[in-house]
Amino acid sequence: MPSTVEYVDSLSPWPKDGFGLGRITALLAELGDPQRRYPSIHVVGTNGKSTVARTTEELLSREGLSVGAYLSPHVRSWSERIRVRGQEAEFEAAIDRVKSTAALHETTQFELVTAAALAEFAVAKVDVAVVEAGLGGRHDATNVLRSPVQVLTNVSLEHTDVLGTTRQAIAAEKLAVVQPGSTVVLGEPEWEELARAAGAAMIVHAGQSNLALALAAAEAFLGRPAEGHVDVHLPGRLERRRQEPLEIWDGAHNLGGVGYILARLPTARYVVVASILADKDVDGMLAALSALGDRLIATSSTSERALTGPELAERARPYFREVEAIGDPAEALTRARGFGEPILVTGSLYLLADLAKDESSRWRTLATG
Repeated sequence: MPSTVEYVDSLSPWPKDGFGLGRITALLAELGDPQRRYPSIHVVGTNGKSTVARTTEELLSREGLSVGAYLSPHVRSWSERIRVRGQEAEFEAAIDRVKSTAALHETTQFELVTAAALAEFAVAKVDVAVVEAGLGGRHDATNVLRSPVQVLTNVSLEHTDVLGTTRQAIAAEKLAVVQPGSTVVLGEPEWEELARAAGAAMIVHAGQSNLALALAAAEAFLGRPAEGHVDVHLPGRLERRRQEPLEIWDGAHNLGGVGYILARLPTARYVVVASILADKDVDGMLAALSALGDRLIATSSTSERALTGPELAERARPYFREVEAIGDPAEALTRARGFGEPILVTGSLYLLADLAKDESSRWRTLATG
């Protein structure tokens, strides 16, 4: 019999019959609608959602509240996704609580984990949950909350086959989570009209800082000022894996995300190890990454949407002086480390998760040795 984690891994993240709220709504109803037992702050947007959600969680915790947080995707383990009172929840127990009911509704992987998180928060009797959306908003499995506050971090072109081909269309999909009379925190002021049309009673313009967005969300929920000095670090977000030579992992997976890290990376010439999904702005991302160094090692990931190493290498040659294709991510990273120069591993959170899983497996092998 497969373990709980193996069962979750076996599920498809994509619905067979299209996106929609039918499956998650029916599942939660059978579970007693746990998501209605506490208020939530709903975080949507293209980039920065996890950081904003974690920072909001930390801010509210410091104000004395019992806080649940739901994040995606993960880098090191599934347990990163469900947090209660500042700690990772017992992931397998949370899944086991809803698994049999979820199977009756043929839920997707994301729907199952979302239901598990929402039920876990109810069992833990949290005061508030901070919930990060997965894809878009309107048809996302998280669009079932009782949320007095929503956050839209920013909007870039992404998942255009599902969300629309313009930033305006994508913003409308994300802001479909707005509930009548709620407060909407915006990172970009251009979406105020859409937010008001969706039913927002109050708009807070917080700017593009993740901390500012989180602080505005926390204060909107509390109805008063909050202490704003927190320092949150997430796996795979400008994560320093080695100091000498410097090695940084960041899951920037679109052009906006690459632009964000370009302004924040330590000044150096990097060997870039990258995997990029085929439905992203591949050329735009490669052109931006080429500002960091002359050498790129193109690899792939376990995502079915990832370009192969040779495919990515072919796309990268106009932008980098030296390009190699190494399909196995661990081998690609080993090759990069052989140069003895600073390394940036980026392009996909799936890549980082694959590398983290490989490193964990090797450590277990050494420990049992």
